[in-house]
Amino acid sequence: MPEFRWNPLLDTWTMVATNRQNRPHLPKDHCPFCPGSANVPANYEVLAYPNDFPAMTLDSPPTKRKKSSSEIFKSANAVGKCEVILYSPEHNKKFYELSDGHLLKIVELWSSRFKEISADTRVKYIFEFENKGEEVGVTIPHPHGQLYAYSYIPVKIREELENSKKYYRKTGRALFADLNKAEKKYKKRVVFENKNFVAYIPYFTDYPFGVFIVHKGLKGNITQFTLQEKKDLAEALKKVTAGFDHIFDRPFPYMMCLHQTPVNEKKYADAENYYSFHIEFYPPLRAKDKIKWYSGSEMGAGAAANPMDVDECAALLKSKIK
Repeated sequence: MPEFRWNPLLDTWTMVATNRQNRPHLPKDHCPFCPGSANVPANYEVLAYPNDFPAMTLDSPPTKRKKSSSEIFKSANAVGKCEVILYSPEHNKKFYELSDGHLLKIVELWSSRFKEISADTRVKYIFEFENKGEEVGVTIPHPHGQLYAYSYIPVKIREELENSKKYYRKTGRALFADLNKAEKKYKKRVVFENKNFVAYIPYFTDYPFGVFIVHKGLKGNITQFTLQEKKDLAEALKKVTAGFDHIFDRPFPYMMCLHQTPVNEKKYADAENYYSFHIEFYPPLRAKDKIKWYSGSEMGAGAAANPMDVDECAALLKSKIK
């Protein structure tokens, strides 16, 4: 069974899930996400179902852990939930090739899963994301994303929350409000905008094409969106992901991560005052045939380094968004 192991250096948990060693890796003769395969029904438009190889689970009863040989070695049951979010029954369909109505169903599914899972008080953070392309480790190419519901606040999210809170206490303003205002005033890094969302490559990002899509109204999570806001989010995602593929005229790999306010966590009960729903993209390409790998300095020390000028990257991406 999966378990959590405590990392005292980073004040967080490491998920240990040896069961994930057995998951499919780029199968050639079948796809477990195509209609009628494995646990997938014969007919669906969009679908959320339990991950067959979860790193966390809410279903298993607590187990008594063996006493450790040292008090510094701490472990816990891997309490949480892992789901697969299938975007389409069509195996080769690109995200931006889906109709506006179909994309809205994906956004609605993200929202409904967030709402339902947040009702379990053991869950503290719900993270919806997509890995696209072999360059970021995708093992099944069928269009899909994932959802991880953690029983703790992951360390990067915690850092964003804490720094947003510090900024709010110091200035009396929400950090994302000021980021949106500054990027819109500068203009050059804004690649797309509609009524409710603005997409830009932030001044500070470490990925050349690391787009942020930020809610203008600074709502905390997707369940608070109106129907029009959900439609606008779907439009922004469609425009940006299509633009990505046109940059180098090839499938553009990325990690797409939805950052939202925590749930069932008293420490961050006021997070909506200083933190906003936004989507962060981590696309590894720096040229058509060149990957921006994370170096030893970046991975080992956490010292981010961007090999390109994001103003130039934004201009290129904006020219490809129609």
